[in-house]
Amino acid sequence: MTALDIPNADVIDAADLRQDRHEDPNLRILDVRTGAEFETVHIPGSYNVPLDTLGEHVADLADVEHPVVLVCQSGGRASKAHEHLSAAGKDTLHILEGGIAGWQMAGGDVVKGDTTKWAMDRQVRLVAGSLALVGVLASVAAPKAKWVAAGIGAGLTFSAVTNTCAMASVLGKLPYNRTDGCDIEGVLADMKKEAA
Repeated sequence: MTALDIPNADVIDAADLRQDRHEDPNLRILDVRTGAEFETVHIPGSYNVPLDTLGEHVADLADVEHPVVLVCQSGGRASKAHEHLSAAGKDTLHILEGGIAGWQMAGGDVVKGDTTKWAMDRQVRLVAGSLALVGVLASVAAPKAKWVAAGIGAGLTFSAVTNTCAMASVLGKLPYNRTDGCDIEGVLADMKKEAA
């Protein structure tokens, strides 16, 4: 299967992506994780445009004529990016099944940075778990504190049902998860070039 016969808005697995990259040098990989996550590990030759930056430049990114495969940690943010880009008129747009985690599990090559920053889903689990634990422990002295844990549980449930994550959005804005910034103009120029 080549990039040309993958149905629009399809999910592509690691094996097909590997083959398509070999067959179509104009295929673009757009990683929508935070800059810090991208610095930790990414697919060689991929471009990093965090989801919040993508939202600001969706029309420009939708104008990229080449096929684009969207990547995030596990698929949730790539799905959101797909919605934005599809609504802006981008076709030949695909989502990497399982995200960067699935790519690595399938033996895909990666570039690893020298940073040890955590993936966003791991950060969310730490914060949500810590808040729930604090709420339960505090409820021993102040019974109403149990509602902190209940609120976290409700938030996680809502997050799963709607495939959104307010906590990840907030954590993504922290300095820890920021890098020097996305050079959106440079990314757009590179993505629009024809392969040599």
